[in-house]
Amino acid sequence: MNEFLSGMAAALCLVAGLFFLRFWRKTRDRFFAFFAASFWLMAVHRIVNLYMRDNNENLVGVYSIRLIAFVLILVAIIDKNRAAPRK
Repeated sequence: MNEFLSGMAAALCLVAGLFFLRFWRKTRDRFFAFFAASFWLMAVHRIVNLYMRDNNENLVGVYSIRLIAFVLILVAIIDKNRAAPRK
């Protein structure tokens, strides 16, 4: 059951990334591109974590993928707030 739920979470992260990619294509706002990339990284994390669950040596590497995804979200928020207002 755990494998099924991890697979579903990965699939939903991929779908969320596709939604943000569609918004990025419409607006060309980097905010949506950062969010699309971060959701795809979260999907990669779920898949890699599923296969590496028994190998405790590489857990730091697996969770660094998740860390990068959350850092991308923070970068997107900071970038959006620091951008110059459009006229």
